[in-house]
Amino acid sequence: MRRRAFITLIGGAAAAWPRAARAQQAAMPVVGFVSSRSLDGSARHASAFRTGLSETGYVEAQNVMVEYHWLGGENDRLPSLMADLVRRRVAVIATAGDPPSLAAKAATATIPIAFGVSGDPVGHGLIASLARPGGNATGINFLTTEVLAKRLGLLHELVPKAVRVAVLVNPTNAPSAQSTLRDVSEAARAIGLEVQILKASTSREIETAFATIVSDHADALFVGPDGFFNSRRVQFATLATHYGIPATYASREVVEVGGLMSYGTDLLDMYRQVGVYTGRVLKGAKPADLPVVQSTKFELVINHLTARVLSLTVPPSLLASADEVIE
Repeated sequence: MRRRAFITLIGGAAAAWPRAARAQQAAMPVVGFVSSRSLDGSARHASAFRTGLSETGYVEAQNVMVEYHWLGGENDRLPSLMADLVRRRVAVIATAGDPPSLAAKAATATIPIAFGVSGDPVGHGLIASLARPGGNATGINFLTTEVLAKRLGLLHELVPKAVRVAVLVNPTNAPSAQSTLRDVSEAARAIGLEVQILKASTSREIETAFATIVSDHADALFVGPDGFFNSRRVQFATLATHYGIPATYASREVVEVGGLMSYGTDLLDMYRQVGVYTGRVLKGAKPADLPVVQSTKFELVINHLTARVLSLTVPPSLLASADEVIE
């Protein structure tokens, strides 16, 4: 082979490689992943989702592409984001949190949705029934609202002299706010606690809520489950410690940065399960035929150092039942 012909052949092959790589990438299914949580601290949740995908044979960047969208409670982004995913016809929309799951369902009746929700998926209109979802959506119900009563009971066990408990919810996350207020109010009446309802959807409103708690002499704080609240976990931990307010949270992440106590679903397991269902749908399973999974893993996390700072004595029974005690 002549030298010029050889160079032309090599050059053509080199040019073909990027085209081949692009073609392979374009042929991969694309998953639009949307979470209520913030980008800060999202690495382990994304990792858990990828673990779920790998359990069904999908490896990111090898045979599936994933576009991650972390809202941090900015639910006003959802309509345009979902419209874009629908327009580009992604293979699956994977969601974590009630607002993105409801927004996905409102945006499409054809693209499969693998969700993780805390509220009642039947009551919210996401599915027809847990056993037979019947539409284009299925996933895992991580039962945050179902454990609210127990979380309030654990707070009362830690602060037995509490009479008035402030309950803080985010009004822009209406499904979660409504179920939180309903369930916590019922649980409070059952154990003889008075409830003070507060609302916040911005950082400044969180500060105002704490000022109200102090001025009204509430004995403790119950923070509702919410993606925006989780994104402000350092603010919550700092203000609660500064004002000496015992507080309970839905997520262990707040306790890890100095919050007092959390009780709720093991969220890493929830993200893994959403990944599993995403993979099953990619393999051809129909969401209508995949039963909704309900969480079975719950965890109690206590920050013992914060308890001492607040001059609280954690009962031995509570310490013994904790999944983790941060010293």
